[in-house]
Amino acid sequence: MLLLVIASGLTLRLLQPASARIPATASVTERQIQHNPGVSPKAEAELQAGISLTKEGRFAEAIPHFLNARGHVVDEYAANFNLALCYVATGHFEDAIAILKGLETGATVPPVVNNLLTQAYIGAGRYREASNAFEQAVKEAPQDEKLYLFIADACLDSQAYDFGLKALNIGLQNLPRSSRLHYERGVFLSFENEPDAAVADFELASKLAPQTDIAYMAAGQKALLEGNISEAIRVTREGIKRGHRNYILLTIFGDAVARSGEGPGQPEFAEAEAALKQAVAARPNYADSQAILGELYLSEGRLDDAIARLETARKLAPNDPSVYSHLAIAYRRKGKLDAANAALAKLAELNQKQTAKYKNGSSGRRAGYISSGRLPHL
Repeated sequence: MLLLVIASGLTLRLLQPASARIPATASVTERQIQHNPGVSPKAEAELQAGISLTKEGRFAEAIPHFLNARGHVVDEYAANFNLALCYVATGHFEDAIAILKGLETGATVPPVVNNLLTQAYIGAGRYREASNAFEQAVKEAPQDEKLYLFIADACLDSQAYDFGLKALNIGLQNLPRSSRLHYERGVFLSFENEPDAAVADFELASKLAPQTDIAYMAAGQKALLEGNISEAIRVTREGIKRGHRNYILLTIFGDAVARSGEGPGQPEFAEAEAALKQAVAARPNYADSQAILGELYLSEGRLDDAIARLETARKLAPNDPSVYSHLAIAYRRKGKLDAANAALAKLAELNQKQTAKYKNGSSGRRAGYISSGRLPHL
């Protein structure tokens, strides 16, 4: 999930935990503390500790620090917003909504509040309210590309593909030459089973940003969507060799090789395994690379390694059916039939929910042709 971090009055972007470039936060002076009787140095230290953990993507660990800081620091907005951010990141959407609605009552409401509030409403399944918050966010910052990307990412997490597609369409009305938005819309169109429109967006994304990460990612996705696995391998490998080694491109390459039928002992298999290891090292909280690496380990017969990766992916993406199908195979081969049956039961539950979505006309993952739907936003 793409989130925002507020630190000492500065709006900062947290891309993903490890390598985000975030400016140093301004420290609160003793004078500020002395002129605010309710402020304590201990609370200020708690706030800074929470901010540091949030920058690292350690959201659950940051929450107690922000709770201890609230009401006793100079920058109450930073404490509250970051706490709401952590609640969104850990799936406590209603708690986040309550805090963010309180921030809305201030004299000046930064645009990021409605941005994060929209994400929280999406996570909670409150789409009418999400639409209202999103409309307000667009009014405040219509040219902010990040706004549309953040909302699209939240929709991927919640499989709210109709809402995400609507947000991206609005984004492209305001930013028609954004390669990132065209790429992301291609992803959503694929999930909505509109392959021709998705291919058109992937092609345009490549043309708008030639020789970039986005271009190679889009070309790889286009090839997968068209069923041209060998081309997906070729183009993503070319991008990697040219120095575009972001975790998404590495994952798409690994996924393409996994789909090709290459087995252990073959050169491309080893190459894909190495790429996925790099992706996991760069972004350990990214479910797709964990899951695909687990699949490769499973095909190698490395059952313990496969289970470890697939369990990590399950925790990160608990609603991904493919994780449970591979977990069931791994546990069965390991002789752990109870665990295998539990995975199969969860898979059946997810499939039943998906069927119900189709019957009700709700959006869901309908295609599955492409690889990862994420953007690294490098």
